[in-house]
Amino acid sequence: MQNPGYSWMSLKIKVLIVDHSLKIKLMTQPSIYHALGLHMHQPPGNLKLLIDQHESEAELIIRCYERVARYAHSFQDVANIHVGFSGILLEQFLDPEIIDRYGKFIDIPAMLDSYRTANNIELIGMGYYHPVFPLIPQEDWKEHLIRGRQIIEQVFGRSPKGFWPPEMAFCMEMIPAIAAAGYEYVVVDGVHVQPDNGPGDIYQPYQATYEGTTITIIPRERDISNAQESGMDAIWFSQEVQHKVKNSLNPEQPRLVTTWSDGENGGWFRQMSEESAFFGHFFSPFMNQIKSGAIPIQSVSLSAYIKQHPPTESAFVRTGAWNVGTTSGFDFSQWAGSEQQKEGAKTIHQVSERYWQLWESKEQLPEGGQKTLEEARELILEGETSCFLFWGDEWVPKLYERTEPALTLLNQLEGPLNS
Repeated sequence: MQNPGYSWMSLKIKVLIVDHSLKIKLMTQPSIYHALGLHMHQPPGNLKLLIDQHESEAELIIRCYERVARYAHSFQDVANIHVGFSGILLEQFLDPEIIDRYGKFIDIPAMLDSYRTANNIELIGMGYYHPVFPLIPQEDWKEHLIRGRQIIEQVFGRSPKGFWPPEMAFCMEMIPAIAAAGYEYVVVDGVHVQPDNGPGDIYQPYQATYEGTTITIIPRERDISNAQESGMDAIWFSQEVQHKVKNSLNPEQPRLVTTWSDGENGGWFRQMSEESAFFGHFFSPFMNQIKSGAIPIQSVSLSAYIKQHPPTESAFVRTGAWNVGTTSGFDFSQWAGSEQQKEGAKTIHQVSERYWQLWESKEQLPEGGQKTLEEARELILEGETSCFLFWGDEWVPKLYERTEPALTLLNQLEGPLNS
């Protein structure tokens, strides 16, 4: 008969050996850092429209915003989440009517406070009205950037360090404006990043410079971001990340894998049964894997990563956007592919130009004229919302609902100036 004590001791030694081997294996594997990002936006008046006409959908969407902060607090010791809010979405969150009518689902002020106190949520700036920056007049960039930053500071009490260009629509000309607004880094789609020396490596940050202004560029991992948007589990994600890193250009160096998607669109995020959705099916198991040390991946905030691993290489970022629907993001056909979309974008430029012409003469305006000019300005900026161009020709009329009254106001001012 075998000695039971000997058998137990052998088993204990084997377990210790296996555990020690696992630790050695994890220590020798590359350092992989994962930056998780979620993009949050609703066009002007959409939360009211939803609660008026599609209450069940309104509930699905509003609960998406609440979940992020709740899960961030649940995994405060291990998780980092980047959340970008458009200014117009935050404006709707502050609307007393929206707060009251959505109160049957969630407490919006309490939700915002939960974001405010979650130190592991890195807030990301976007343009106030979520414009496709390369498609709107450059003269309008500054106001979108600064106002988008200001409302984040107002709502959450802290300043965003990173910038997410709406629709990931980016061009090099934006760099001076983004940096001047106070941002330290900008997230771009990795397929557009072209290093100055050598082939592309999307698992590291870069510096990009335009007309003497430099900013840090964070490439998004497009393939895995697609999976994040549509559905995945923690085991697949971990294996896919390690496979991508192993086959990257510099697998022995620290690897930054940045994944980003909408945080409130699609059934994967809106699913009411949380165990079958993003946070229950993927996020929680993934955080538990990291916490247990079972995988060689760490969750990281981008600002902390850049501080520890500042970019040492420069890159050019080709003008483009992210991939949506059947479009590749190598052009702006999603927003300016049809004749109606192109005409809408052209109208924005024309009305904005009229505004700036009058703005230069604002001191000569009659009493009340500057207020009228400000009203026209707000309509123009609101008309630059990307959604009015995104949904094909169907939403283009919403653009004209802003530009036409803006033009009427500008015409009212032009008369007295010319008299």
